[in-house]
Amino acid sequence: MNSQALSSFIWSVADLLRGDYKQSEYGRVILPFTVLRRLDCVLEATKPAVLAEHAARTQAGLNPEPFLLRKTGVGFCNASPLDLPTLLGDQDHIRQNLHAYLQAFSPAARDIFERFDFASQIERLAKADLLYLVTEKFARIDLHPDVVDNATMGSVFEELIRKFAEISNETAGEHFTPREVIRLMVNLLFIEDSEVLAPGRAVVRTVYDPTAGTGGMLSVAAEHLLAHNPQARLTMFGQELNDESFAICKADMLIKGQDVGNIVCGNTLSDDGHAQRQFDYMLSNPPFGVEWKKVERQVRQEHELKGFDGRFGPGLPRVSDGSMLFLLHLVSKMRPAAEGGSRFGIVLNGSPLFTGGAGSGESEIRRHLLENDLVEAIVGLPTDMFYNTGIATYVWIVSNRKPEDRRGFVQLIDASGFWQKMRKSLGSKRREMSDEHIATVTRLFGDFAEAEQVTVLDAQGQSVGEPRLVTGTDTAPRPPEGGRLKRVPIARIFKNEEFGYTTITVERPLRDAAGAVVLGQKGKQKGRPQPDSALRDTENVPLADDISAYFAREVLPHAPDAWIDAEKSKIGYEIPFNRHFYVFEPPRSLHAIDEELKAVSVNIMAMLGTLAQG
Repeated sequence: MNSQALSSFIWSVADLLRGDYKQSEYGRVILPFTVLRRLDCVLEATKPAVLAEHAARTQAGLNPEPFLLRKTGVGFCNASPLDLPTLLGDQDHIRQNLHAYLQAFSPAARDIFERFDFASQIERLAKADLLYLVTEKFARIDLHPDVVDNATMGSVFEELIRKFAEISNETAGEHFTPREVIRLMVNLLFIEDSEVLAPGRAVVRTVYDPTAGTGGMLSVAAEHLLAHNPQARLTMFGQELNDESFAICKADMLIKGQDVGNIVCGNTLSDDGHAQRQFDYMLSNPPFGVEWKKVERQVRQEHELKGFDGRFGPGLPRVSDGSMLFLLHLVSKMRPAAEGGSRFGIVLNGSPLFTGGAGSGESEIRRHLLENDLVEAIVGLPTDMFYNTGIATYVWIVSNRKPEDRRGFVQLIDASGFWQKMRKSLGSKRREMSDEHIATVTRLFGDFAEAEQVTVLDAQGQSVGEPRLVTGTDTAPRPPEGGRLKRVPIARIFKNEEFGYTTITVERPLRDAAGAVVLGQKGKQKGRPQPDSALRDTENVPLADDISAYFAREVLPHAPDAWIDAEKSKIGYEIPFNRHFYVFEPPRSLHAIDEELKAVSVNIMAMLGTLAQG
C-alpha cells in the first residue's frame, strides 16, 4: 500500500470522530493510534517468546526488561498478552485494557504516548462511545515494516501532520521537509566521501538534525548510506520542539533500533540537548522567518558571556528571523578538521544571503563562514517546493574539510528551473524535483564545475529542440543560419573574498551661509573641515579593490571636496545570488514593435470590416 492510499485509509477514521471532535482535534486521536498500531505490528512476531521470557524471569525474581528487549530485537518491548486485535475481544472493558496495554510498554515507548497525552484521549473516546470503533479501525490495518517500509511510514505521518496543520491553520512546514529536497541534501553531503560509501567498509558515522521534526532527514540519510554501503553504521541524533513530531520521530528511531536517548525534546536554541557533542554530518530545515524573542534572553546571554566559546560568537541576527542562529548552532557542532571534520546541509530562505549591512549580525555571521572557508556551495531551489510557503529557498552546504580544489572557493548552483509540476498540489507545494533534476545538481556539485544552459534559437527567435546543459569541457551546439545561442548560467564558482566589501563613509564639508567651509575650533577637529551630516554618504568597495584608487576613480570626479572617514569603515559580506545568474535580455527594437502594432491594427480593421458587411 502506498503512502497516499494508507494515509487516506487512516484519515477515514475522521468520519467516526466527526461531531464529537473538532476537525483541528482529529490528530490527537489518529496520530497516536497510528504509532500504537505500528509498534503493535513490530512486536507481533516476538509476542509468544516475550511472554514466555517474562514469566520465566519474573518467577526467577529478575528484572525481565533487558531479557525482553533481547527477544524483540528492537529498542522496546511490551509484557502484556494484549494487542489491538485481542483488545476487540472484550468490548466492555476496552478502556481499562487499553490503559493496561500502554502501561506494559517499556519506558522509552511509554514516553511516546505520554507526549501525545494519549490517556486523556482514551477517556474522551470512551465517554463518546467511540473507543471500540476507532480501535477496530486500526486493528484491521497491517503496519508491519515488511508491509509498510520506514520511508512509506514516514511519508504517511508527514501527510497526516500536513492535513491536520492545514485544518488547524498551523504551519505544516515547520514539522517536515519534502522528501526530494532531503534526497538532494543527502546526495550533496555524501558525494565526496568515497571512503564512507565504498561497500564493505565497516565505518561508523554520526548524523544530527537540530530541528528533527518527524525524523525524515535522519531516515533518508541512513537509507542513502546503507544503500551504498550496507556495512556502514550511522548513529542518529536529533532535537525537536514539537511534542507530537518528537513522539513520531522517537517511535521511528525505536523501530530502527537506534538509541532513542539520542533524540531530545526541547528548544535547540535555548537548551542544547547535545551540548559538547560534535558530529560527522548534519542536516536541518529550520523554520523560515520565525522570530526568536521567546529565547532572546538565553541566546544573548550565551553570545555575551561565552563569545566564540559558545555557539553564537560571530553575531546575532535580527529577532524577527532565527534561522541563522541554527546555522551558527550547526557550525559549533562541527568536528575539528584535524579529527576528520564535518559537513552539513541547511535549508534557508533568501534573507540570510544578503540581509544586514556591514557590521550587522547577519553580515558578521556570513563573514565568519566565508573568512574561515566553510561555505562549500549554495543551491537555489525552485519556488513552490515547500508545503507552507512558495518563496525562494536555498540549500547551504557547509564544510571544514573541503577537498583541495575547492579551498578558497564557493560554488553557486541555480536549480530554480529544475522542477516538474505535481499532479496534485499539497498546500503551497505545487512543484517537485525529479530524480533526474537531483542527479544533475549532484553531478554539477560533484564535478565542481561551472555550467550554462544553452538554448538554440532560430532566425525568428524560436527555440530549436530542448535546452542543453553545457560545462566547460562540453562543446556548445551550433546555431542555425541567422540564429543564435541563448546562454543562461546554472553553476558559477567564486573566490570567498568576492563576496566581501568595505563600506566607507564619504564626508563632505559643512559650509556657512556665505559658502565658506566651517572649520573645527578645538580638540582633534581644530582647523579641520567639519562634516555635513546631510551630505554624508556611504560606498561599498569590493575587498579586491584598492580603496584609495576606488575613491579617486568613483567619488572625487563628482565631489572634489569629499574625504573618507576611515574610523567608520566596516567590512561586510553578502551573497547576491540572483545577481550572479541574471541575464540581460535586450528589448526588441522600436521598429520591430511598431511593425507588429501596424500588423495588429490591420487585422483589427479587417475584422471590423467583416462585421460591418455581416
